[in-house]
Amino acid sequence: MSGGAKWDDLAPRLLAGLAMAVVGVADVVAGGIWIEALSIAVTGLMIWELAAMTAPDRPGEARLLGMIAALCLAGILWNHAPFAIALALVPPGIGALRPRRDRAVFFLYGFAVMMTGYGFVAFRGGLGLSFLLWVVAVVVASDVLGYFGGRIIGGAKFWPRVSPKKTWSGTVSGWIGAALVGAAFSAFVGAPSWLFALSALVAFAAQMGDIAESAIKRRAGVKDSSHLIPGHGGVLDRFDGLIGAVLFLILMGFVLPLPVIGG
Repeated sequence: MSGGAKWDDLAPRLLAGLAMAVVGVADVVAGGIWIEALSIAVTGLMIWELAAMTAPDRPGEARLLGMIAALCLAGILWNHAPFAIALALVPPGIGALRPRRDRAVFFLYGFAVMMTGYGFVAFRGGLGLSFLLWVVAVVVASDVLGYFGGRIIGGAKFWPRVSPKKTWSGTVSGWIGAALVGAAFSAFVGAPSWLFALSALVAFAAQMGDIAESAIKRRAGVKDSSHLIPGHGGVLDRFDGLIGAVLFLILMGFVLPLPVIGG
């Protein structure tokens, strides 16, 4: 790959990333109905992309599943009752009943998408703005430093059979970036001193979210989950790391207390 070709996607990635960052941060800071609307929309789009990749011959059904996912998440967020979480099983369950590539994968990953949509809002409401900003900052730092570290340093591939472009240099760069974010939050926002170590673990979970989506795309024979975002591909391509990070923290919360940040 020539030096110029290596950076061909940088400009559209930066512009699209900046636009998403402005909208996303504004909604996260505003909280309430704004972050709920963002999470509902993004979750619906991710389920649509997942359904389209696993059953490309039925685009109408994929759109319908996306709308069902958005409605189910809206129902969960509106009800705020434990039993309402069962609605997260509805879109992946309906999709898995229909013939498609890797039904079990669709069901499990679809449920992960639904829980990420719920967890994103729940973290904002239950643990506060600083906690959610830390999660987002860790995922972004891991992705950005991983991108530049991998492109600049190169070297051995992390898991070439699943994600041919991901390198060990990019992976480790992502861990370092996440650890720096954790250290910054500890120093300036108010968080446990060990947050740097947890940040690196969250970054690893985010990278596994990226690997999982790469495996799904590889089996589907597609480069991107869709073409909605210039330079980034689809919504799943942009938020696959967040899926891994949020799921990791949800599971961690069942066995250990999550860190108090900024308060």
